Amino acid sequence: MIMESPRTALAAWEIAWPYIVAECRQVLGSELHYQALVYHCLRTHGGVSLRQIGMNVKQSVTNPVTPLFRQLMGRRHPDYRGGFEPIPDIVVFNGKIGGDWRRRRADVTLLNMLLAVEVKASERHNGRLTKGEIIHDIEKLAAHRAEVRERNGSPFIPVMAVIDTAPQPSERMRQSALDQCVVAAREHDIYLFYLGPEQVIGPGAGR
Repeated sequence: MIMESPRTALAAWEIAWPYIVAECRQVLGSELHYQALVYHCLRTHGGVSLRQIGMNVKQSVTNPVTPLFRQLMGRRHPDYRGGFEPIPDIVVFNGKIGGDWRRRRADVTLLNMLLAVEVKASERHNGRLTKGEIIHDIEKLAAHRAEVRERNGSPFIPVMAVIDTAPQPSERMRQSALDQCVVAAREHDIYLFYLGPEQVIGPGAGR
């Protein structure tokens, strides 16, 4: 079935979420590995078509209008400051994308998203995810959505997924930091999903 609306893509995510929780809790690995598990669950349990889901798709935002993307563009070499290239971890596209999200189509993929997911995972030895990096990703998702709206693209739904399954409490987020991330997600109208060894924040918690 071809998904054509952001709400349909979000429904697929919410169906897949319990399976994402179950599978991510069974293994310990890199952030990229968890991205692959999320992809797998969206395909297997969320019913997302192979031709509509991509991982690490590089896009192109020429002459960004949001302060954040303009700031990020300014960090690049002067010869490459004509735009900013966001790379969402996982994207569900509408049917127009036709299974082709090569880099040469960076402008097309930008304007045909239904759902974009950023994944952060606790994979550091003697370290933990911080509120700063999660909130930064939340702000990037909000800016990404604003850039697409400015260009009359599809009004995609942004999702922040935090996989915090490290066995040692010292390597997991502090509750106070997580609480602040939930508030930030709500303020920026971003869906926040969180899973730890026991705690889960699911649909609507970041709204």
